[in-house]
Amino acid sequence: MPSTLPPMRSAHDLERILEFEFVRATENAALQAIHWLGRGEKELADGAACSAIYGVFDILDIRGEVVIGEGIKDNAPGIFVGEHLGTWRDGTPRFNIALDPIDGTSNLSKGLPNSISVIAAAQIPDGAPSAMKNLPSFYSHKIAYGPAVRKALEGRGDRCFLDMPMKEVISFVAEALGKRERDLVVVTMDRPRHQDIIEQVRSTGAALRMVTDGDIAAAVAPSMPEPTCDLYVGMGGSPEGILAAAALKCLGGDMQLRMWFHNDAHKAEVAAQVSAEELNKVSRVDELIVGESALFCATGISDSPLLPGCRLFGHRVETHSILMRSRSGTVRRIHAVHDLDRKVVPLRA
Repeated sequence: MPSTLPPMRSAHDLERILEFEFVRATENAALQAIHWLGRGEKELADGAACSAIYGVFDILDIRGEVVIGEGIKDNAPGIFVGEHLGTWRDGTPRFNIALDPIDGTSNLSKGLPNSISVIAAAQIPDGAPSAMKNLPSFYSHKIAYGPAVRKALEGRGDRCFLDMPMKEVISFVAEALGKRERDLVVVTMDRPRHQDIIEQVRSTGAALRMVTDGDIAAAVAPSMPEPTCDLYVGMGGSPEGILAAAALKCLGGDMQLRMWFHNDAHKAEVAAQVSAEELNKVSRVDELIVGESALFCATGISDSPLLPGCRLFGHRVETHSILMRSRSGTVRRIHAVHDLDRKVVPLRA
C-alpha cells in the first residue's frame, strides 16, 4: 500500500502528537481498573476501564474506527468492532484502532499479576481503506519472536514455525540467538489445549514459563530491547494477536499467526465468511498491520513481564506505561505519579 502519510517531523505529522493521547487513555483505564483488584468483579472492572477510554477519545480530534475490540468471546462489557472513537471532525486524521481496556481481566479480579490496559493504532493513508486486519476467529495459533530470529528466518527461506515440531523451532531459535536450547525461555498460557506444546518444550530442556492470562505482554516480551523470554507460542485470542502485532512492528520482531478453532461450529461459521486459502493462511506482522504507521501503548494494572502494575500511596497512584511508534522506532517508558485529589479522569457515564 503506497504511503501518503504526512512527512515525519513536519507540522502535519499529527501522529507524533496524538500518540501521547493514546497513552493517556491506557493510564486512565488503569487508574479506574486498579480499584477492582481482587474484588472478583471482572465485568465491573472492564466497564470502568472502558468508560475511561471513551472519556479520552470523546474529546480527541481524530476519526478512529475500532477494528479489534474486546468482549467478543464472553459478551463482557467492551468497546466493539465498528465503533467510532474521536470527534470525527472533517479533515482530522483517520486511524484504525485495536484495544483491550484490560488484558487479563480474570487475573485482575483475582488479585493476580499480569494485567495491562493496551491500545494499538495505525494511521490510514489518504485513499487507503484500512491499515489493520480483522480476523473473524475467536482464537489464533501464534508464535512470536524477536528481531534476531526474524532476520535468521529471512535468510533461511522464511520457514513456517506453525507447521514444525517444537523441537525444530527451539533448535532454530537457539541457533539464531547464539544460545543453547536449555538456556532458552519459552512462554505459553496455562491451558489444557497447550498440553502437547508443554510436553514438547520440556522434552528439549528449554525453560518453560506459563502465564494464566494476558498473552499480549508474553507475545511482545521476546522483541523487547532487554527480553525476558525468547519465544511465545500458543492458541490465544485473535484480537490480542493484532494488538501484539502492532508492538512487534514497532520493535522489529515478528509473529506467525493462523486462525485456530476451539470447536467445529465456530470453524464452519468462519469458513462461510472467508475463502479456504484465508482460513489456513499464516499471517505475519506486516500483513496484519499494513503500511508504515503503528502505535502501541500499554499501562500496567497488576505486575507483568512487560510493565510494573499501579502503586497506590494514599491519594497518589504511580503508573508505568510503554509507548512505541513504528515510523521512528522510538520506545518510551513513562513513569507517572497521579494526584487523585487534583487529577480529572474524563469518563463516559
